[in-house]
Formats: sequence, C-alpha cells, structure tokens
Amino acid sequence: MFSQFKEHISKKFPQLANAKLLLAVSGGIDSVVLTHLFHKLDYNLVIAHCNFGLRPDANQDEIFVVATANRLKIPVYVKKFNTKKLVSEQAISTQMMAREMRYTWFNKLANDYKIDYILTAHHADDNLETFLINLSRSTGLDGLLGIPEKNENIIRPLLPFSKEQLKDYAIDNHLTWREDSTNAETNYVRNKIRHNVIPSLKEINPKFLSSFNQTISHLKGSKELVDYAVKNLKGFCCTEKDGVLIIDLEKLASISFAEPFLYQLLRPFNFTAWEDIYALPIAQSGKIVYSSTHRIIKDRNSLLISPISDKNSEIYTIPVPGTYHFAGLSIEINHLPQSKPQEKTINSLTTLSKKRLGFSEAKIEGRITEKTREKIDASKITYPLHIRKWQKGDFFYPLGMDGRKKLSKYFKDRKFSLIEKENTWLLCTGNEIIWVISHRLDNRFKVTEQTKEALEITVTAKKKSP
Repeated sequence: MFSQFKEHISKKFPQLANAKLLLAVSGGIDSVVLTHLFHKLDYNLVIAHCNFGLRPDANQDEIFVVATANRLKIPVYVKKFNTKKLVSEQAISTQMMAREMRYTWFNKLANDYKIDYILTAHHADDNLETFLINLSRSTGLDGLLGIPEKNENIIRPLLPFSKEQLKDYAIDNHLTWREDSTNAETNYVRNKIRHNVIPSLKEINPKFLSSFNQTISHLKGSKELVDYAVKNLKGFCCTEKDGVLIIDLEKLASISFAEPFLYQLLRPFNFTAWEDIYALPIAQSGKIVYSSTHRIIKDRNSLLISPISDKNSEIYTIPVPGTYHFAGLSIEINHLPQSKPQEKTINSLTTLSKKRLGFSEAKIEGRITEKTREKIDASKITYPLHIRKWQKGDFFYPLGMDGRKKLSKYFKDRKFSLIEKENTWLLCTGNEIIWVISHRLDNRFKVTEQTKEALEITVTAKKKSP
C-alpha cells in the first residue's frame, strides 16, 4: 500500500512535500496508519489530539497518542474539551459540537504555528457511509459526492483507500492502535449504516466499494459539467449589485430546465423550501422565502437574493454640523452664507427636479451610489439630528406635493422593492423626517425667501475597495 500511497500523494498533492502538516490523530487505526505513512515519507509533521472526555478510556487514548508521537519524534499538541458541558449549554448534538470544536482548534494551531495543511484519516469506507447518509436524506449532486478530498486547507489523503487496506497495512507493519468501543454501537445513524447496510451491499456485490469509487469519479465529472452550465446560465439571466443577486424572470423562463438551475444556483445560500422557491416566478410581488442565512424576494420581474440583515435598527446621531462617517456613508453638514435666499430655493428645487424620476443611480437597492446634496432651513431643525432606516408608520411632506404622505405609500408609488426600502436612509430631527436621502426633501424644511440661515447637507457613498 505504501507505494500506492506515495504515488497518490505525488500526483494529487505534490505541494505537501514542502509544507508543514498537522495530522489529526485520535489513536484509532486510521489515524495511526496516516501518521505512519507520512512519517515514512519524512514530511514535516505535527500531531494534534482532541480529548473530548466522552469515554472512560479517553485519557488512555491521549496517553497512547502522545507516546506514539514521542516515539516517532513528531511534535504533539493535546487539548481537553468539556464537551458535555458545552453540549448542554448550546443545545446541539454531541457529534456536531465535537466536530466544531475539533476544526476550530485545528485551525487555531495552523494559524499559531504556521501550519499549511490539516490532514485527516477519512478513507473510502467513510466516504461510502457519508454518501449513503446523504442519499437517505434530501440532497443534490454535491451531497452525492461524499467527502471532498480537499476543502480549503483540509486534506483527506486516504480517501482512495479502503478500511481493509488500512488494516492490512497496520498488521503488516506491526502497528498498534486504540479501539473505540462506541464504533460497535448502533444508536448512531453512521454506525447503523456501517454495521447493517453496507455488509448487505457488499454481499450483493463483493466489489461494491470499488464500484462506488468509480461512481464517485463519474459524479465528480458530472459536477464539473453542471458547474460550467450554471456559470454560463448565471451570466445569462443574473446580475449582482452590492451583495444582491438579481435573477431576471423573463430570461429565467426561457430556460427549459429552470428548476434544476435554481436548485444549483441557490443551494449555497442554505435554502431548503424548494417547492416555495419554484413557485416564486408566478407568485405575487413581495413574496419572500427565507433560509437560515438568506432570503429571496419576488420583486415584479425579478428575484432578489440577499443576506438576512438586522441593520434596519441602526440609528446614527449627528450632534452638530460637521463631517461624519458611518454605515458606508460620508455625511457633511455646513452652514451656507446668508445672502441670496432666492438662489438657495432654486438650487433646492433644481436638485429635486433631477431626481423626480427616482433613484437612477441607485435603482437596484435604493443605495446611495454617488454624491447627493440638499439645502434646508437651519431654523426648522433641532439638534441632534439622526440618520436611520424607515419604519412602519413613517410619514413626511414630500417637496413638490400637497400634504403629507406615508413613506410606505411613497415607496409603493415609486415601485420600490423591499430591498430598496430597507436600504433607504432618512435624515431626521426628533420624530420628523427632513430628507429621504437621495430621493425627496420634506417640504417643511425647504429653503424659502424667508430663510435667514441655510444648511447644505452632502451625502456620499464610500467607495468599496476593489
């Protein structure tokens, strides 16, 4: 097996030869074989062992790993976790908690000691178990690919090799290892599949694992083809602006396999309510489907996908005139000379006339994408001023219109999407709206011939770094 392993590493992961590697070692046969193979290659290694304290013999596992590392003259790091306490506090499964703690610690070690890659001992049988677990649930092509050989800085170099090959290698090389008694239990899904399902499949086809590995290889090729198609279709019917993915429904309708495309496109955003998503193109405007991290909004002829945000509760204070920076905005408030009040009025109305048709430069999200400026009557305001997002019940007196208008009605008349509403900022004094920034001034604060002192307010969006 060693010659096969050496060839596999040289072809698949040649970068490991000149890298610093962390081996995740539990003390079981898989990780012991992994350690022995890489030690035989004479690579730059460190060992990391997690003691989760979940089994009576956990401390004996730790002692064994440390002794193995010392015998091979490999640096070793050990961490004890109070797993049961953390599980009870965070109300997640023991397996999920252990996995999260393990990889968090491994990555910390990698950062602290300039380690290039983290290596785990997952093998072909583990991959088959993962495949069957995913198959038993709702999954797509990604789930059927099983465990990835490489995921950022995590590499699983034993995936092409079977458990039987690892056992044979361990016996042939007189290796010792620790047995985990919980592996024989069947109260976990993975163990049920390992002990009850896979033996039956191997009885039907003794070469089942080999056939499975070939199937995975074919599926990986199919995944590459699907990714290529999704990338091209995304370029055809999607655009992106300021973190929002916009799907053109008219173009989407021209795709004969729109639902599979949507599934592949949106799966990275953690959506699961696929029937609701597939119904969005014919749903009423304003319909929303949520995932744990994102949402899709039906907005007339588009679907808008954006992260879930809690930014609408943010309020920023402007105590006195000056320049302020927050929420990606630069806000400058200056006193204007007291002469030519009529000119000030004309300037304000000219600013309005340029924007009457809406938010041309900020159409997609209602964002301020360039400099926008207004003048107001200084005597009509009281400091501190506030910058905030709109709230239900807000109203103002739009310049150029008679009477007051609810902001929700103003948005509706101008066909704002939900995202545009959420990204519109208001300048306020007390409970009164001075300016729907970049859209419309409130008539009560406009500069008139009676204005004795005016303020010029300039709002500029900060440019994002490339």
